[in-house]
Amino acid sequence: MKGSTEKITIGHGHPPLNNIKVRRQTPLNRTFAAVYLAIALALFYHHACTLLSSTTISSFLIRFSFLIADIVLVFMWSTAQSFRMRPVILREFPENLKLVLQNSGKFPGLDFFICTTDPYKEPPLKMVNTALLVIAYEYPTEKISVYVSDDGGSELTLFAFMGKVCRLLVALL
Repeated sequence: MKGSTEKITIGHGHPPLNNIKVRRQTPLNRTFAAVYLAIALALFYHHACTLLSSTTISSFLIRFSFLIADIVLVFMWSTAQSFRMRPVILREFPENLKLVLQNSGKFPGLDFFICTTDPYKEPPLKMVNTALLVIAYEYPTEKISVYVSDDGGSELTLFAFMGKVCRLLVALL
């Protein structure tokens, strides 16, 4: 799949919403991963042989701790390899979204949940700004719902939200 391109389209004859191109270094990454894995397996074999030939308890514990450390490091390396096995370049075409959906009635509904905490740990102004940014999205207003979850532990959050949002809504009307 060297340098291949996949186009994702919706429906029949619509322009693509994104374009995925596989990067050229994919075979190099896979070769490196295979060599690294072979070296790690050789290291585990060496650890197993030295553990079995340990003569004292202290040498056994030291070699066992090295084995555990190497197992952890190889596990961390293996989990990071998922990003390197097939690196891609993704290009989005948001301008094609309106052509695909034709009218705003087909846009999916969006629900935003904003959870509040202690007003001293998270200032209420940040929560209010988050809600205002969601309201300001370039999206059909009938398709957006904003839910604010507050435990009622402080009236400061309630008053901050009511003051800012009410002033904005009055200004819009």
